[in-house]
Amino acid sequence: MKACFACLLLFSSPLWAACPDWPTSHASQELKALGQQLAKWDDAYHRQGQSPVADELYDQARATLQQWQACFPSIELSPTDPLTSSAGSLPHPVAHTGLRKLADKLAVANWMASRDDLWIQPKVDGVAVSLIYRQGHLQQVLSRGDGRHGQDWTALARQLPAIPAQLPGAPDLTLQGELYWRLPGHIQQQRGGQGARSTVAGLMNRQQLNTEEAAGIGLFVWDWPDGPASMLARLQQLNALGFTDSSSLSQPIRSVADAARWREQWYRSALPFATDGVVLRQAQRPAAERWRAEPPEWASAWKYPASQGVAVVQAVDFRIGRSGRITPVLRVQPVKLDDKRIEYLSVGSLQRWQTLDVRPGDQVVIRLAGLTIPALDSVFWRTEHRAPLAVPTAETYHSLSCWRATSTCASQFRARLAWLSGKQGLALPGVGPGTWEALLQAQLVSGLLDWLSLTATELVQIPGIGERRAAALQASFQLAKTRTQGQWLHALGVPRPVQLDADWDSLTRRSAAEWQQQPGIGTQRAAQLQAFFQHPDVQALREQLRAARLAGFADQ
Repeated sequence: MKACFACLLLFSSPLWAACPDWPTSHASQELKALGQQLAKWDDAYHRQGQSPVADELYDQARATLQQWQACFPSIELSPTDPLTSSAGSLPHPVAHTGLRKLADKLAVANWMASRDDLWIQPKVDGVAVSLIYRQGHLQQVLSRGDGRHGQDWTALARQLPAIPAQLPGAPDLTLQGELYWRLPGHIQQQRGGQGARSTVAGLMNRQQLNTEEAAGIGLFVWDWPDGPASMLARLQQLNALGFTDSSSLSQPIRSVADAARWREQWYRSALPFATDGVVLRQAQRPAAERWRAEPPEWASAWKYPASQGVAVVQAVDFRIGRSGRITPVLRVQPVKLDDKRIEYLSVGSLQRWQTLDVRPGDQVVIRLAGLTIPALDSVFWRTEHRAPLAVPTAETYHSLSCWRATSTCASQFRARLAWLSGKQGLALPGVGPGTWEALLQAQLVSGLLDWLSLTATELVQIPGIGERRAAALQASFQLAKTRTQGQWLHALGVPRPVQLDADWDSLTRRSAAEWQQQPGIGTQRAAQLQAFFQHPDVQALREQLRAARLAGFADQ
């Protein structure tokens, strides 16, 4: 969690605009609970040096609370300052301003449009400090605290090799910078933050550091409030004083393209520390005595794409596949991760859902698995109101259930139809889930093979299906009648792997022991094959295919 929590702005994305459909009593309960949780996280971070949650998740949670407050303005919460517990007793010579966050490239362009002489720096993921030198000697190091007052970290700071005890030239100066955990060759896009900030915060809350711990903490000076007016002069003199990273990692920019290029480069290239974005700075700024502990006009942050996000669960669907596997799927309030819009999220299995107990109104953490596939990481926040759900039982659904369209079999039956017409089954051109949905809505299909007898006249009566589409479907359905027995069996879901080396009737008569004589067929697979061919619904489908006089299904 960054020290500039108080300056956090609501996300500007419309994806966060929807207000919860809560009665006032429910809303009050939720707002107070989330506010109390945020206060606990603030205290853990600022007073105890711990990070219970990742920064980007904390930011989203605070933004959610602000959104809820906007949705329910009549609900009053006790005003809180995220930095309250971090404030020390010692005043900063110059206030720490914090940073406003720019949401996207358009916001960056708007910010840059009215400014000139701009520079960019990596936004180091550490803990902010003030360093005070008098006549070249380190006099004091203060934690950021609430931006106005901080804690005295001087004793620990003197143990850090990264902080020079004396500067050449005996200057009086005040520096602001970031203590960071050294991560040589760190690539943010690949490795994320690795808890680097928490590591430094925890160490700086100790009484003593060993040699290895002290050497592991670095310093990046990002501003010299009472330094030269020119940014270039400031950087040159910082370099001469030994703060070389300040000059090498501060670059002039003239356009949004320049800013985007450096942001991308620092995101994907090796740096000695973790970063969470870039900082845009205007060279000219007010005199140091005019700085306030609030976001300034002369500097803003442009963070990296979030690697994880918080999404509000709107509904939980239980999808049942062709084999009877139950997969809970969360419908979430749309969020974006790395420019990917996410609306649905698989829980993976019924057992995992039961463990997590995700309900509508909960907030879940989403990560991009392999940088592309959204994956459920954990439950971030549980709503106080636990909505009841109709949860299917695993015992009810299996590989031989749901051969007809009933109210309890809708999901599995649709999955059977999709498999049947797909490339792994009959490979029927132009026939997919949308086709089957239209036939089901028109009540023309209630059994797995009812479509075999449909005529073009019946098809053209379906809303959205004209004569041309009806003719194409009819042609595909006729094509199904030319498929081999083996193709039909695979389309109906015969357990694999298996060699279908006999006619259907012979396969039906095989015992489990006879199935085991085939290569690669063990006890379990043999029992499944025997059960499949002897199942009454499968035998009924066999008779339906025989009555339709399909190739290979006439009396043998």
